[in-house]
Amino acid sequence: MVGGISGVSGGYGIQTMAGASARMPPEAKMTSLFNKIDTSGSGSISKSQFVRAFNTMRPTAGFRAMGADAVFSALDPYNSGSVSQSNFVSGMTSLMAQFRSGS
Repeated sequence: MVGGISGVSGGYGIQTMAGASARMPPEAKMTSLFNKIDTSGSGSISKSQFVRAFNTMRPTAGFRAMGADAVFSALDPYNSGSVSQSNFVSGMTSLMAQFRSGS
């Protein structure tokens, strides 16, 4: 797998993922990232898929500081064990905004 997991650089700016345009909106970047993680094409990602991607896709500083378990928990607040594309995109976009604002 190629590209960064977060779309946020260590300085909390937008990071270009491999194959993604620098001008691509965060939601589009996160949709592309979700599709790379959802290797089964099921429309949702499991915690094990997420952790595997987190460990191989070079997450940036904010996400590394949180850790894979905490990020997945933020994306899966009801502990269902999987995250849909819409929840992934909205959750990751929200986390990116929090990192940028310093919250």
